[in-house]
Amino acid sequence: MEIRNTTAEDRSMVRWLFKEAMTLQGVRGHKVWSVLDQEGLERDLQNGLQYKIVDRNDVVGVFSIQYSDPHIWGDRDQGDAIYLHRIVTNPRFKGQRLFEKVLDWVKAHAMEHGRAFVRMDTWADNARLIAYYRFFGFELAGHHRTDDNPELPVQNRNLEVALLEMKVAR
Repeated sequence: MEIRNTTAEDRSMVRWLFKEAMTLQGVRGHKVWSVLDQEGLERDLQNGLQYKIVDRNDVVGVFSIQYSDPHIWGDRDQGDAIYLHRIVTNPRFKGQRLFEKVLDWVKAHAMEHGRAFVRMDTWADNARLIAYYRFFGFELAGHHRTDDNPELPVQNRNLEVALLEMKVAR
């Protein structure tokens, strides 16, 4: 498997992946994004912050990163972390521990960029997902209530989120 930036040619596939993930999570009774932030996805693509996981000719998942996330992490955002966001797995590839591959890549990326942490957030009331991320070594760093800031992706506004972080070796 290889991780590389998404391209303009990937737009429709990325939208399809998000819609499939939203549908599947909803059917299973899990929390799910209520809308797809098209502008946010486009910004990530244009800024080289969205990545795809490719196995042969199949895109098995996508995710985004940020080098700063002050609207969620506030004063803790000190230029010392990579922020992992919007991880979506192609339904055909569920159960293949893709998160582990993403995490290995993002930890290496953090070290390459002199960052001490990998950080992410999720719904504060999703104990199952928080436990899943903790299994991979994330620690609960607190909670935060987001506001309605237009710089936040639509799906991240007005939420109570759990803040998760992992120290990476430098």
